[in-house]
Amino acid sequence: MVSTAVVFAYHNVGVRCLRALLAHGVNVPLVITHIDQPTENIWFESVAALAHENNIRTITPTDPNSEEIIAEVSALKPDFIFSFYYRQMLKPALLAAATRGAYNMHGSLLPKYRGRVPVNWAIIKGETETGATLHEMVEKPDAGRIAGQARVDIGADDTAKYVFDKVTDAAEYVMNTVLPSLLDGSAKLLPQNLGLGSYFGGRRAEDGVINWHDSAQNIHNLVRAVAPPYPGASTTINHEAVIITKTRMSPAHFQHQTPCILNVANDMLVALCGDGRMLRIVEATVDGMPHNEVMLAARFGVGRFTLPS
Repeated sequence: MVSTAVVFAYHNVGVRCLRALLAHGVNVPLVITHIDQPTENIWFESVAALAHENNIRTITPTDPNSEEIIAEVSALKPDFIFSFYYRQMLKPALLAAATRGAYNMHGSLLPKYRGRVPVNWAIIKGETETGATLHEMVEKPDAGRIAGQARVDIGADDTAKYVFDKVTDAAEYVMNTVLPSLLDGSAKLLPQNLGLGSYFGGRRAEDGVINWHDSAQNIHNLVRAVAPPYPGASTTINHEAVIITKTRMSPAHFQHQTPCILNVANDMLVALCGDGRMLRIVEATVDGMPHNEVMLAARFGVGRFTLPS
């Protein structure tokens, strides 16, 4: 018998996981997704386009938990409900419409980094690995039993986009690995120990402002976590607004030196951070224009500049 699933999905993970469902022969009568916002940088693939290619009815409700949507999903009597990077919580009344379970794909190794933007937070916190987790949806966010996980490494200079691409691959791998057992009813679900995990909220543009009194490693992590296509880490240099998009750690360490100083010389920009370590500014955007080190050095000129804290 063919299994049916209603899918709530967005972003690249949504596209890849929906493709996995279809490849495994799951009947998807309805996809719920989001309308792309004109104020957002849409650098990712379209779930709506994939659904259209496969003649799947697609809707974009403001409130997925409304009585109208619950009634429509319930009328389909789906075996499963899946959420793949859908941006709103699905409440118990909606989840109950699935006769065989409701599952979410989360971009971390649960129970670590429950909540919003887990890849960005993992990089900010200096993690060396993360991954993708398929778990049961329950009332508490990202807290249900785990159906499957896959790990990916985070390199010392990996950006959020690079890690997110690896997490997307991991999510697809988890779907292809776990789906057969979910469909035949043999899947073994493991409870989470939330006491071993963490929860993080969303991030705002102002969270990307650099505090140069922080350590060089923490600043480097922030730059990697919010590098394009994300908004970037912001600061000012010589009274100009600058979005720093790439940095490089330096082995140099200067004790008893005044931090928050930027030295520009030899076509390089090197910042002395709060822990006495140096951080090279390799790429940045000024006035909407990308600059490499040489361009930045030419723009600001040789000298020493005080950086904001």
